[in-house]
Amino acid sequence: MDRTAPTRRDVLATSVAAGAISLLPGHLASAAADHSIRPFTVQVPQAVVDDLRRRIAATRWPTKELVGDRSQGIQLGTIQELARYWATDYDFGRLETRLNALPQFTTEIDGVKIHFIHVKSRHENALPLIMTHGWPGSVIELLETVGPLTDPTAHGGAPDEAFHLVLPSLPGYGFSGEPAELGWESGRIARAWAQLMDRLGYTRYVAQGGDVGADVTDWMGRQAPKGLVGIHVN
Repeated sequence: MDRTAPTRRDVLATSVAAGAISLLPGHLASAAADHSIRPFTVQVPQAVVDDLRRRIAATRWPTKELVGDRSQGIQLGTIQELARYWATDYDFGRLETRLNALPQFTTEIDGVKIHFIHVKSRHENALPLIMTHGWPGSVIELLETVGPLTDPTAHGGAPDEAFHLVLPSLPGYGFSGEPAELGWESGRIARAWAQLMDRLGYTRYVAQGGDVGADVTDWMGRQAPKGLVGIHVN
């Protein structure tokens, strides 16, 4: 008789244990899930900036165009002047400072780290608004909206025009993490944004987006998650 083979009692005990685990609350049965929201600060090492400037300076340029207009594309001189500006004059720390002046956070949704800016209005009845940037852009394209939307009275508006603003970086963009699997199309991002707003405690909110962000926002409207009361796209 093989004493190493599992007995009927062993199999039954294992099945009962597995069934008991499946009845545990979700946060215990899936202890690896991390729904915490963590503060985030942009910190670009100087070595990274120096390396970028070296690579710009080492660009191998094509031959000069044969025409005096842009019919063959952007002129070589224009591109070289832009590269010179990035390599010698551009202040990388200026943008870092501008971003760090705003409250930034990260949270993990569906296995991907999501970076977002979250600015609350000083107006008590402000409506939460999640805005999605386009391709190949970033939350930087939305920074000019922060003041007018969160503090409209300082920009000639009324208190009832105020919003609590949430500006997430699309997966794989900016400071958000890169998905490790296929399937992160607009519909899946829309579901992630609904999870984000729920995680922030917003039970009634609106959404806006442009370019690819418009597609994500359109999907939010189609999915109609609980709490979403309206969308705007451009």
